[in-house]
Amino acid sequence: MVDPDFLARHLDLVLDDATVPELPNHYRGKVRDNYDLPDGRRLIIATDRLSAFDRNIVAIPFKGQVLTQIARFWFDRTADICPNHVIDYPDPNVLLCKRLDILPIEIVVRDYLAGTTATSVWSMYRTGRREIYGLRFPDGLRENEKLPQTVITPTTKARDGEHDEPVTPGEILDRGLLTAAQWQEVSEKALALFARGRDIAAGRGLILVDTKYEFGFDKDGRIILADEIHTPDSSRYWFRESYERRFAAGERPESFDKDFVRSWVVARCDPYKDPIPEIPRDTVLEAARIYVSVFETITGRAFPLPDASAPVLDRIRANLIKFF
Repeated sequence: MVDPDFLARHLDLVLDDATVPELPNHYRGKVRDNYDLPDGRRLIIATDRLSAFDRNIVAIPFKGQVLTQIARFWFDRTADICPNHVIDYPDPNVLLCKRLDILPIEIVVRDYLAGTTATSVWSMYRTGRREIYGLRFPDGLRENEKLPQTVITPTTKARDGEHDEPVTPGEILDRGLLTAAQWQEVSEKALALFARGRDIAAGRGLILVDTKYEFGFDKDGRIILADEIHTPDSSRYWFRESYERRFAAGERPESFDKDFVRSWVVARCDPYKDPIPEIPRDTVLEAARIYVSVFETITGRAFPLPDASAPVLDRIRANLIKFF
């Protein structure tokens, strides 16, 4: 386990901006900076920015490295289910991958009635809605309860400054976002990926509550897994050992993801309407500890501490110089 004092000493060692002027075709996403190389490959640099409520709210030390390396763990263990976009990892924060035409929808798979965002099933269910995402949910369910079955709740992909919107399978087909065959293939792959993730997480003492997948088409029209997989940014994890006791008591499950920060924000404002209050350093420190512990719990390996003697971007630039 990483020494908490190490994290505290390097609380300001964050990668908030991954601009590398020597690299071509820069696109800044919510948490990643992307560079399209002339040969059809893409460099994705994971920053320490934390995105929630469709905006960046804080930077968490080592988060980018954690996300890249956890995704690497999962990509390696799910390649037999669905091909992915990975080519290489030239730096702990960087992925070299195939450039894809990303599907216009995100596939969210859920096993529990949970969530704090506007697109979560719980946010709609608690207002009295029972027809959600084209699915019928029974009366009497409680927050954080196991759903009768695993469900897919797709959303549209929001542009910067906009919000993801719920969409039903029927609307996906009617709007021509995907063909019926494509929707079936994506749905089957997403459920299989989730089942693999759920099984591995259970072996680590965790519950994989829900997760988001992004897929794209390669140049041959194949459906390829993109972005990230089963990271604490794209997924919700709870501790299995304490779940039943805390659920029975009406308490929030012990969380192993960025819900820790989201919940702090929600308790203090309406994040979709109000300014986000400054997140205190002790909360940022705890978030960093959680991210590192997620890596160690899921992978079973000690977190590889980076060289903290120089800025993260300097190290990344040195490792990417061959692409300049």
